[in-house]
Amino acid sequence: MNSTDRNTSDRAILTVRSTADLLAAVPYLLGFHPADSVVVVAMRGNRVVFVARGDLPGAEDVPETGEAADHLAAVVARQEVETTTIIGYGPPERVTPIVDLVTAALGRVGLSVVDAIRVTGDRYWSYVCTELECCPAEGTPFDASTSQLAAAATFAGQVALPDRDALVRQIAPVEGSARDAMREATRRAEIRLRALLDKAPATDLFARRALRRAGRTAVRVALDRYRRDGQLTDDEVAWLSLLLVHLPVRDDAWQRTGGEDWQVTLWVDVLRRVEPDLVPAPASLLAFAAWRAGQGALATVAAERALAAQPDYSFALLLTEALQAGIGPSALDGWPEPGRPARSRRRKHQDRPVDPSGSIE
Repeated sequence: MNSTDRNTSDRAILTVRSTADLLAAVPYLLGFHPADSVVVVAMRGNRVVFVARGDLPGAEDVPETGEAADHLAAVVARQEVETTTIIGYGPPERVTPIVDLVTAALGRVGLSVVDAIRVTGDRYWSYVCTELECCPAEGTPFDASTSQLAAAATFAGQVALPDRDALVRQIAPVEGSARDAMREATRRAEIRLRALLDKAPATDLFARRALRRAGRTAVRVALDRYRRDGQLTDDEVAWLSLLLVHLPVRDDAWQRTGGEDWQVTLWVDVLRRVEPDLVPAPASLLAFAAWRAGQGALATVAAERALAAQPDYSFALLLTEALQAGIGPSALDGWPEPGRPARSRRRKHQDRPVDPSGSIE
């Protein structure tokens, strides 16, 4: 299993009362409709608290699939859940083997599998239920779009995109005239940056203080603008993206990032408009904002975008590790207060970033 996406319930908790409800909930919990996928839904009582998704393996990937299933089971077990349901989306010849492996792996870590389901087209089959009255051999038809749970999720503002590729396209770079405009804006920002560096006094080694001051101002402008449902101009995005290359500036933005929807909107917008060589910082900041908002799938594709641009970008690597380990955003509750940067008690270190889980550079 690869391209694994994991969401926690920190953003929303949906109550399910039937198999149809559960199948209707999964796309909203993931953020997209899964296809050719295996999904593990973990619950406490009748509340979904954790969802993990992976691609169905191809025939050549079968030897590695057992290890992936064991890793997935270990991650689910750490969520302190009571029961699990496995859902495979695809044809039986591809779904059945992986469902069997995941079922066995969950059993080895002491987790109960209350149901294992295959969804093919507009019907589902249970691997557990043998009662023909409720689980006929021809499968049970269902239409998730007509579910009351789907309506409630939509009313609550949760979105289910058509597929994972749609999520990737949501953060794809702008093209055409918009790209041309950003290229010109970045050239102007580079001239502005050179002027800032040239004006820095000799006592400001490498213009670090000047860069930090300019960066903090740019970050505050961006946060204030999107908090008020505004948008940065191309010149402002270009200036911010150049300053985010400077680690103290990026870390100032990171420390001010909570899980509010408007912060996700901010970093999606910035990421889509920045020039290709400036992608890693805003992509990682989007991943962090999405993770804190409980949008694990969006966080994953944003981190993937950062690492595609720079494979050794450690901020994105650290976020990827957290996502793969199933660490929920509640792990950072109270640190820092959303929108407010953390500060060291020692004044002379007040510009040094505070990281609860290790160095990020």
